[in-house]
Amino acid sequence: MSRFTDPNYLKTDQYRDSSNLDARVVIHQRFSTNSYGWMNWVFDHLLVLPADAKILELGCGPGYLWKENAARIPATWDVTLSDLSAGMIDSAWRNLVVTGRNYKFKEIDAQSIPYPDGTFDLVIANHMLYHVPDRPQALTEIRRVLKDDGRLMAATVGETHLKEMGAWIKRASIEPRQGKFTQPFTLENGGEQLRAFFSNVTMDRYEDNLKVTEVAPLLDYIRSMISAEHLSAEELTKLESEFRAMLAKDGEIFITKDSGLFEARKK
Repeated sequence: MSRFTDPNYLKTDQYRDSSNLDARVVIHQRFSTNSYGWMNWVFDHLLVLPADAKILELGCGPGYLWKENAARIPATWDVTLSDLSAGMIDSAWRNLVVTGRNYKFKEIDAQSIPYPDGTFDLVIANHMLYHVPDRPQALTEIRRVLKDDGRLMAATVGETHLKEMGAWIKRASIEPRQGKFTQPFTLENGGEQLRAFFSNVTMDRYEDNLKVTEVAPLLDYIRSMISAEHLSAEELTKLESEFRAMLAKDGEIFITKDSGLFEARKK
């Protein structure tokens, strides 16, 4: 099994706490060309929900979606935040307890969701379905726990997302490595997978890129990546030199972003 879909590795290493995700979020917050913000944009899609909506987020991570939109969340929503990792649940609780909202927190494997049929108006899967070993089973479970008029919102990336980073890592690596972890569920192939379980599947892209002007956060991002964890100190030093040369020449480092959101109805 690939590390990208290995639940034990994901729980005990890559996502044992929020440190790797925090390193990635920093670069998007500081250097994205779209100032509106990904989490604000995703939350906009939730505003069609009823006042008494019951919501389940799978793979909530540190609760960024809810932290960044705390002032916009209706008090009458019933929100359950879940993750495969206990460390992520702890981070989400710490980030959100200060908001005074009564969130529910639960460790959940998306392949076995411990709720009755027809429980939720919305299930959110924000950049996590590509980590699920058995996506058909997870999608079956998501569909089961949705109400008849419920919907799934599943965010993912396109095949060109961060393509420059992939090229840099490949070029710096002494030993060849496997391809991008997002291949199992992308903007290009995710719709077909969802249509096997849901109706009225649509996709909305978020227009954005990165223009990075500092080396340190870029290196921190790369160190946090599953696909780059094999890089040695020598290989990272090589990348650092390359980045400094790029900044000296152009004043910024351009990185392609391609993210979006699928919306799918149960009926």
